Amino acid sequence: MAATTSSTEGGATAAIPADAVDVLLRFGAAMLRAGNTAIRTREWLEVMARNLGFDTVSVALSLDSITVAVTRSGASATAMREIGHPGVNVHRIGELEQLAKNLGPGVSIQEIAARIVQIEATPPLYAGAQIAAAVGMASGAFAFLNGAALPEMVAAAFGGGLGQWSRFWLARRVNHYGAVALSAAAASAVFVLVAALERHFGLRLPHYPAGFIAAVLFLVPGFPLIAGLFDLLQHQTVAAVSRLAYGVMLLLSVALGLSVVIAIAGVDLSRLPPLELAYPLKLALRAVASFVAAAAFAMVFNSPVRTVVAAGLLALVVNSMRLVLIDAGMMLAPAAFLAALAIGLAALLVDARFNAPRLAMTVAPVVIMIPGLYAFEMIVLFNRGQVLEALQASAACGFVIGALAMGLASARVFSRA
Repeated sequence: MAATTSSTEGGATAAIPADAVDVLLRFGAAMLRAGNTAIRTREWLEVMARNLGFDTVSVALSLDSITVAVTRSGASATAMREIGHPGVNVHRIGELEQLAKNLGPGVSIQEIAARIVQIEATPPLYAGAQIAAAVGMASGAFAFLNGAALPEMVAAAFGGGLGQWSRFWLARRVNHYGAVALSAAAASAVFVLVAALERHFGLRLPHYPAGFIAAVLFLVPGFPLIAGLFDLLQHQTVAAVSRLAYGVMLLLSVALGLSVVIAIAGVDLSRLPPLELAYPLKLALRAVASFVAAAAFAMVFNSPVRTVVAAGLLALVVNSMRLVLIDAGMMLAPAAFLAALAIGLAALLVDARFNAPRLAMTVAPVVIMIPGLYAFEMIVLFNRGQVLEALQASAACGFVIGALAMGLASARVFSRA
């Protein structure tokens, strides 16, 4: 990474130390690298700039770079920095927000810079094996939410867990998109092998397609897509478009790996009727599956244990509500909008009451509502030349993702920030 700084107004150059501007860049880059949205990063940069004594600050953000222009006492400076590989780290975002919020007047620039370095150097809260186990449980939960029975849930759990482990191992060795594609192939191949083993012992798998797709749903770039649309609604166009492009590339990488296994194993993705259960039992199991899936994703996003439980409980309530509305005849997109609005309002209450970052409460519950099944169906059907069916799947996917983003954006109406 590199930063360049320029100052104007003649002898006033000393009014803007280069290290103060560099701290702003470090802070903003760390926020975006941890997955924060562009609008929230901009808001916290403004808070940080005021605490550092700048009169004004202008920010230009994209997925891979950040530019800030500041003024103080008639002098101005402009600086730019590369961001690096993006991810999602809720714990890091919370620490950075607290740093900006609690910055006192006596804190030196060097202390702030050291604190940012310390925050970024903090190791993950969970080991790779814990994350893989959580993803495996989430994949099994996704299989049930998609209408699968126990045999498909078990196969999906093995596929998702081993797929996540392979992604963790590959991420340090190959290109990011290549790692995602290979992880998708590994997860789906493990599902096929476990399902074949189950059939060998006489188990029936009538909901095979639902389980097969559930095994790779952990790779769906839900947060980049939601965050990109959210930023687009907040007029952060450059950051939004670049984030959306990143999400689409990830989705295509997953589809590539999945398509290889589909072609080799001859998987039929024709949708079948979901598992039939007594409705009260289905509601209870849906609630448990929603809790497990959201809590697992909260762990993947490096949320603290208390936040993991809170996100799971919120998903238990809100996703169950969304599914009941769909059962009652509501279309997918309106139900998704109401669910995202409820999540956004809950996040505002948690932020006001417990001083926790909103992203901690919104990311995991919203991501489990991403219609990954439609996204993968869309790509596979386009690849097979079934254009009409592919367009139907893409419309359903696009409308639901847009509704989720609009629901979160609508919740900001009630925010004072």
